[in-house]
Amino acid sequence: MNPAVWLTPGQLADRSGVAVSALHYYESRGLITSRRTSGNQRRYRRDTLRKVAFIKVAQGVGVSLDEIKEAFDSLPDSRVPTTEDWARLSRAWHDRLTRRIEDLTALRDSFTDCIGCGCLSLASCPLANPGDVLGQQGPGPRRLSVHDDDPPVEAAPRAESSG
Repeated sequence: MNPAVWLTPGQLADRSGVAVSALHYYESRGLITSRRTSGNQRRYRRDTLRKVAFIKVAQGVGVSLDEIKEAFDSLPDSRVPTTEDWARLSRAWHDRLTRRIEDLTALRDSFTDCIGCGCLSLASCPLANPGDVLGQQGPGPRRLSVHDDDPPVEAAPRAESSG
């Protein structure tokens, strides 16, 4: 292995700003790959830096690791992804990210007044949820729009209240 092409986990962690344990996790999820030396040590291709940067940015805007993996699966395995490959991936996400931005902006704008009111209860709020009609629709958020091409979101179980 040419050391100019391959990075150790420590080198990749230093260059990317991601912990070695995170690199191992990304690898276990199939987001990045490594090769093993004759001494069974991991080595990552230098272009893995771009993938790790993409993972960090995508996670920062709320994209799940499953969505990132799906995007990476569209990249070629037989060669280093080109600028055109990354541009294609970017175009594919453009509409989805635009909808996310619109949803988050609507959420921010619609709850600005309620966040400061002090009641902290959407179940009984006469402005945002009169008669708890949203609670009757089931668990999870009901004010955000859900798009057909977005993966379903599993609701977390509600904690039982003791009083």
